[in-house]
Amino acid sequence: MAIDLPVVSRVSLYLDLIRWDRPAGWLLLLWPSLSALWVASHGWPGWHLLTVFVLGTILMRSAGCCLNDVADREFDRHVKRTAQRPVTRGALTPKQALVFGAVLALAAFALVLTVNQAAVFWSFVALGVAVVYPYAKRVFAMPQAVLGVAFSFGVPMAFAAVQSRVPPLAWLLLVGNLFWVLAYDTEYAMVDRDDDLKIGMKTSAITLGRFDVAAIMVFYALHLGIWAWAMAPRELGAVFYIGLVVAAGQAIWHGNLIRRRQREGCFKAFRLNHWLGCSIFAGVALSYAFG
Repeated sequence: MAIDLPVVSRVSLYLDLIRWDRPAGWLLLLWPSLSALWVASHGWPGWHLLTVFVLGTILMRSAGCCLNDVADREFDRHVKRTAQRPVTRGALTPKQALVFGAVLALAAFALVLTVNQAAVFWSFVALGVAVVYPYAKRVFAMPQAVLGVAFSFGVPMAFAAVQSRVPPLAWLLLVGNLFWVLAYDTEYAMVDRDDDLKIGMKTSAITLGRFDVAAIMVFYALHLGIWAWAMAPRELGAVFYIGLVVAAGQAIWHGNLIRRRQREGCFKAFRLNHWLGCSIFAGVALSYAFG
């Protein structure tokens, strides 16, 4: 049963549920989506599509948090970092969290309806992947790969919204972005590895074992390499590649942060990863602006 609280306190609980004070999550989802939106549009996509993707990203990531916390509530109580989440500690009921998540998802869907039929179709696929992810941690040795698909689906969505189709380039960029998600979510999983081992949760950090740091660096390299290769025919110019170099520099720094596998360093690397995505987006956007 949820604790009876004043309205202001209850609003605070819902904001905590969707991690409102921790925007890194939706920024990790937003930057590759915006990069794809610029690529699909060959530059500025217009205010309408920009608004749809920014608000839609925030709404869907928030809805995902609601579902994830309900699905993981029994596990989260045994993990130090997550034990005080609203659903886990009983401040909100699973029903309240799911209803709120459904409202957020419907609001995001209303935004998609203002675009085109192709975007509407692919939004259902994206929703299906997002629903599957919280339960993948019970089955797959590398559930971060499922998250990688979910957190990369803004890429084909962007192409569908602009071009009413999803060309091969979009899928190639999705694959490249999937490796970035594998990198930063493995860093995230390294924070909770000791707790996850005790409760039997499956994560890439556990599966990779002593090869975790090396694998993360390979994931970063694959991400940047695939995006560079995919975008080469677009001839975006030096600014784009400067963005990639800046992103590569951050990846190397993150490797230094996680090499000792300490919780603080791993969490810092994860938390700052959105700047890597921002660097790539800046390279893309500025290339189109000044190309």
